[in-house]
Amino acid sequence: MTDREQIEALYHDMYAAMVRKDRTALLRVHDEGFVLEHMTGMRQDRETYIDSILNGTLNYASETTESLTIAVDGDAARMNGHSRVRAAVFGGGWHTWRLALFFTLRRVDGVWKLTHAKASTY
Repeated sequence: MTDREQIEALYHDMYAAMVRKDRTALLRVHDEGFVLEHMTGMRQDRETYIDSILNGTLNYASETTESLTIAVDGDAARMNGHSRVRAAVFGGGWHTWRLALFFTLRRVDGVWKLTHAKASTY
């Protein structure tokens, strides 16, 4: 599997784990130092982010990928994903978001990990 194929699979694995509230899978795809920067500017470290998914603060029902751009440079990569995401977040009602996520990644012992994500709408 090419780097691009591995990174694309990681994107889909991440969303599947978010929908299933699968802590083990979420820990696997996110680097220990992972940080999510929400569209509000709020930042969450990996543990806080995963806990927010598990406790329903960030509640995801489905994701449909519209586009994915990946650039690999050795053991580092960037990925921009545009998806339609059905979610209820921070106590709000269910809504389908046109969510853009801009990621940085690194390869650790041959395995790609998400290191940072910045969210916005498109």
